[in-house]
Amino acid sequence: MAKAQYDKQQVLQKATSAFWQLGYHATSMQTLVAETGLKPGSLYLAFGNKEGLFKASLDYYVQQSIDQLTSLLAQYEKPEDALPRILMSFIEESQQADYCSCFLVKSQLELTPEHASLKSYVSECLRKIENIYAQKLLTTNSEAEAKAKAASLMLHIFGIRVYGYHEGSKADLMAAVRVGLPWLTWQSLH
Repeated sequence: MAKAQYDKQQVLQKATSAFWQLGYHATSMQTLVAETGLKPGSLYLAFGNKEGLFKASLDYYVQQSIDQLTSLLAQYEKPEDALPRILMSFIEESQQADYCSCFLVKSQLELTPEHASLKSYVSECLRKIENIYAQKLLTTNSEAEAKAKAASLMLHIFGIRVYGYHEGSKADLMAAVRVGLPWLTWQSLH
């Protein structure tokens, strides 16, 4: 019997989009079959179950985010110069009509204690991203300061991702972030 041929990246992209738009609970296996174009047996064989596909989708999303983040951070000598641009991009994204927040943030907010292992997995994904910020901040800060500043960044990013599309203009959100993160080089935005 021949093995089914499919593009795993494309399947993960489509599954990620479905989970991101609908959430874990509302995304049925029937939806995933329709979105990915794979037969149920192929999905189960490749990912085990819905939870396995969800974790693979989280991994796919995180890797895309990490690649983009490391690329942006590499363009600047000091993280304090890069971070205002990254935050501004999150604010601009949050102002778009089709904004869907962040897949990790939405998943963290959606998952209940009933799915504690998945919620823990999402937290691990968020920590991976926080660690990227902390590592970059080590170039200009002590270890304790880098960790604290990375956590502060994550809190602000989480806030932008949740609050940004509900209220406030881009200028209002930017002013709020500047007040909360005065250690960044905001003049680099000009």
